[in-house]
Amino acid sequence: MKQPSIKTLGELKSSGYSSQSIKDELRANLIERLQSGEPSFEGIWGYENTVIPDLERAILSKHNINMLGLRGQAKTRLARQMVNLLDEYIPVVEGSELNDDPLKPISWHAKQLIAEKGDDTPITWLHRSDRYVEKLATPDVSVADLIGDVDPIKAVNEKLSYNDERVIHFGIIPRANRCIFVINEMPDLQARIQVALFNILQEGDVQIRGFKFRMKLDTQFVFTANPEDYTNRGSIVTPLKDRIGSQILTHYPKTIELAKKITKQEAKHTYNQLKLVEIPELLRDLVEQVVMEARDNEYVDHKSGVSARLSITALENLVSAAERRGLLNKEKKTTIRIGDLHGIIPSITGKIEMVYEGEQEGPYNVANILIGKAIRSLFERYLPVNDSRSDDSEDPFDKITEWFESGKKLDLEFNQSDKLFAAALNKVHGLGEIVDTYISDSGKMDKYVWMEFVLYGLAEHSRLSRKFYEEKTSFSDLLGGYLS
Repeated sequence: MKQPSIKTLGELKSSGYSSQSIKDELRANLIERLQSGEPSFEGIWGYENTVIPDLERAILSKHNINMLGLRGQAKTRLARQMVNLLDEYIPVVEGSELNDDPLKPISWHAKQLIAEKGDDTPITWLHRSDRYVEKLATPDVSVADLIGDVDPIKAVNEKLSYNDERVIHFGIIPRANRCIFVINEMPDLQARIQVALFNILQEGDVQIRGFKFRMKLDTQFVFTANPEDYTNRGSIVTPLKDRIGSQILTHYPKTIELAKKITKQEAKHTYNQLKLVEIPELLRDLVEQVVMEARDNEYVDHKSGVSARLSITALENLVSAAERRGLLNKEKKTTIRIGDLHGIIPSITGKIEMVYEGEQEGPYNVANILIGKAIRSLFERYLPVNDSRSDDSEDPFDKITEWFESGKKLDLEFNQSDKLFAAALNKVHGLGEIVDTYISDSGKMDKYVWMEFVLYGLAEHSRLSRKFYEEKTSFSDLLGGYLS
């Protein structure tokens, strides 16, 4: 919709425009979306039956909102998408720093301008994209930053009394009048600063330095918080929590399929990367499984959580690892391999908080443990596993293990060309047969990735020995591996 052509207060009145609060505005537009069947929040996977209905109920109730959840659970993204539920344009008194409604002005500037010019008061139109204000709570945030303070320089320059409203320099919250105002990581805000928000949330008014004036603000507040902060750094003080209408609990995706949707949507790849690198579904599954293993691992601090950003950056690094190899070998097309998973270790070590035992183990070792557990979990999903082998049934992996038991070993270099990679895997007896038998939809290059996956899976189940070197992974007979 184009910006309305109305330019004065008189024209606005003649148009039949009526004011409504931002909470009424959000509510009305949400009702319209619900009735039309349009999604109220787009690109948010896994919250359709949990978080989004809670958020819609909070908006319908005209509540201020606190979103509580571990890092990387789309709290800020949900808050930013609330902007789409605002009217496209709203009228504002021209020159107002507080986005004054021409029909309900609150600032001295707007009131004086309307008193002076009446229906000729000029107005402008504010787009909804400009009605979102976000502040990261940090310990150094002051009351003056959020609400405002007396500006002595303005008083001197304009020869105003300190009792004059015009000497006030307004903070970020008054300037967010008629906007969605978000404070991220709320527990990091000092308790004495949180107290200053009591009146704003309950009564909607601000008081600065004891001035005897009431400025009724119209703001939709959204707070985000991490449960970890409640013990490590601070908390939301109880009276402030009591003034927040709805607290909504977020969560991580509950299945690999949902996690893959999120990662695929968020991961950034260049056109040239996708032209060169094929991403098998197996590798997408492995990336998400690594994250799920991290969330349950004994070395990782569960209270801190494992962000969805881990899987996003891991997939980006995985593609880059294959791209680098393809460029070194001057290949026109290549496929991500299991061996490329060593390229996601920097994504893991930078995004997990470890308990004491994990610190002792070391971040690099913990990352390799998580990758190993992910391979083991998916191996058990796709291929027949019988660790005990107590029955008399034939072991489908006998040909593979016998090949290694005959004294042979296999080295898979990380920078090996696709041709040499395929030739190396074809040497192992029975490896291709296993994939043909149990993985029916593997393509030409995907088949070699699955063959490589079988070797890694057997090593995780202690059927083969696997050793990592800087430039390669080496597979051998289990007993021979121990002796070497």
